[in-house]
Amino acid sequence: MKIDSSLMFDPVMVGAMAARLEEAGFDGAYTFEGKSDPFISVAAAAMHTHRMELMTSIAVAFARNPMSLAYLGNDLQNLSGGRFILGLGAQVKAHIERRFSMPWSKPASRMREMVLAIRTIWDCWQTGERLKFEGEFYRHTLMSPVFSPPPNEHGVPKIFIAGVGPVMTEVAAEVGDGYFVHPFNTQQSMDELSLAAIGRGLDRAGKSREDYSVAVQAITATGLDDAGIEAAIASARNQIAFYASTPAYLPVLACHGWEALQPEALQMTREGRWAELADLVDDDMLNTFAVVGTPKDVAAKLVARYAGKADRISPVVYQPDLELLTTLREEISAAL
Repeated sequence: MKIDSSLMFDPVMVGAMAARLEEAGFDGAYTFEGKSDPFISVAAAAMHTHRMELMTSIAVAFARNPMSLAYLGNDLQNLSGGRFILGLGAQVKAHIERRFSMPWSKPASRMREMVLAIRTIWDCWQTGERLKFEGEFYRHTLMSPVFSPPPNEHGVPKIFIAGVGPVMTEVAAEVGDGYFVHPFNTQQSMDELSLAAIGRGLDRAGKSREDYSVAVQAITATGLDDAGIEAAIASARNQIAFYASTPAYLPVLACHGWEALQPEALQMTREGRWAELADLVDDDMLNTFAVVGTPKDVAAKLVARYAGKADRISPVVYQPDLELLTTLREEISAAL
């Protein structure tokens, strides 16, 4: 199981932090579409590293189009020397329509078509064959030599897709090279939702599980001292409650009979009662969604929960610093 870390830092700092994470022995690192563009951060990391895989986890797919993503993926594959993974996620309707001012419809079908369109564009560049992709959502039929990059000597990037619901997860397995398990997951939801849907998607595409990657991000409440652990626990409660307020994540709550929590949490966010959200998460829910304890404790829990199910693991920690991340990586590696 590969051990990854986040690169959720200011883009000015990303390059130096990526170099330190690589030196610390991490197998991969990912950026996130939050307060800055995830591709800019990958580019900075690529120029300061030599071995570590770099990925977007995630870039918002529907904020862009297949052609723009194809160019980005091709350039970052070259810049990283073949170490880039294009990680895509759908986001939710409100953000696509109201934050990005882009169309939203049939997200699973749109994601399938987007990935197929990107692959068609890459194939055009790799082989020189005529570009012809005509789908329900995207149409790409023009590629002049002046705009066509030469074949990528590193091959085309892998595409990982994030999802929570069963339909998107099946699509991720059907057309993607890997699947990002959302941090809002539990041992039970992994088995009943994610892995079951991945199996159906792989079967539909005639693909083998051995040729497919499952990458888990896990909410991890830990620290280097008692004060750090307590602060991380408080942060984890807030994070769990925030995710619980999102209707798209209801299937995970339903695995445990906690679906009534979703409308309550959603109403609190609508009323701006952010400080009260954490009170909804009791110790049982905390320990179901998060791994809690010292670095050694959480390493053992992560391995117990995900070994044999995930190919990559990334602990999502509160206010990460290099010492904590390095300690976690060493403890997880020792526990494997």
